[in-house]
Amino acid sequence: MVEKRDYYEVLEISKDASDSEIKKSFRSLARKYHPDKNPDDSGAENKFKEIQEAYAILSNPEEKRKYDTYGHNRPGGSPFGPGGFQGVNINIDDLFGGGFESIFGQIFGSSRSNGRRKKGGDLLVRHTISFQSVYDGLDDELEIEALTSCMKCNGSGSKDSDGTRSCPSCNGRGRVQRIERVGPFAQQVVSDCPSCNASGTIVTNPCNSCNGEGSSYQNKKIKFSVPPGIATGNRIKITGQGEPPRGNVGENGNLYIEIEVLNHPWFERDDADILMALPVNYTDLLLGTTVVISHIDGKDLQIKIPPNSKPGDTIALPRRGLPHMRSSRGRGSVTVLLKLDMPKKVSRSLKNKLKELKPDISNSDSLEESIIQEANKRRGK
Repeated sequence: MVEKRDYYEVLEISKDASDSEIKKSFRSLARKYHPDKNPDDSGAENKFKEIQEAYAILSNPEEKRKYDTYGHNRPGGSPFGPGGFQGVNINIDDLFGGGFESIFGQIFGSSRSNGRRKKGGDLLVRHTISFQSVYDGLDDELEIEALTSCMKCNGSGSKDSDGTRSCPSCNGRGRVQRIERVGPFAQQVVSDCPSCNASGTIVTNPCNSCNGEGSSYQNKKIKFSVPPGIATGNRIKITGQGEPPRGNVGENGNLYIEIEVLNHPWFERDDADILMALPVNYTDLLLGTTVVISHIDGKDLQIKIPPNSKPGDTIALPRRGLPHMRSSRGRGSVTVLLKLDMPKKVSRSLKNKLKELKPDISNSDSLEESIIQEANKRRGK
């Protein structure tokens, strides 16, 4: 899958470019890469669609805000739906003449507000879980403060059914249109009506509970399930638990819960595999032993250290790691890294005993001879 380029890079502008600079760059690039002007260039059409997609986002204040916040990995996926951006059919004459306003009418035209139900804003919260929950999964609950439809007026903002009237600024459509001119070009801009906040109605007898807003910030509890194998940064989508739409007409947004997994005292994680460092004294490395420690699956880990092991050796325990998220591949492995555990204090009597044992537990060659032998091996002698 080809990674999308940054929209600002596509339009060859900086992130602090003004609206007029965004429009100017779009017009220039659209004329340059229009397929009608490049009939022999197979890549011109793709380049043209890429420019259109970038402009469709950066020329819309709300979509631009979301892009600046999340980049291409926005909650809820692409604003163009599952099929992605398909491009807009723009005639080459429209890029040079009086039909230019139709381009933006197709992209941001009144069809967006013509019978389409609006959706409220999405919410993102972060939630911490234990390392153990990655293995077990978890039914959890959190409390958030979120914009919620007023229960008293059912989100209408009106004290009674006769307390609203059609907005005169947009004639009840919730959207207003205006024509902007930049040089010889005319552009049709469709935006939310500021008088009624896109609801299409004006509240004349406001609800006492929400002061006519139709919504207010309230605490609410959210129950959700954390699947086994989840990792830090993964998000859980709770449909319909985001903010209500303006005027309570349409669908609530979604709530995204971003998970952070707490560190474990001795385990580290690599996807479904678990890594751990095990301190072992010199005697156990030399003679071998079995170390038993408690494990997240409820069964002790029995780590068999073979004789003559060295610090840095690893021992693999298959199928004792974490479950693979949304997969039937079972569990990962546990990899144990052996480390030499040096005593913090050594008594005088122990030092004397070690001196007596040194000839038996040390290599027969001196350090100098060992270095010479290793150097000769590298030279091929």
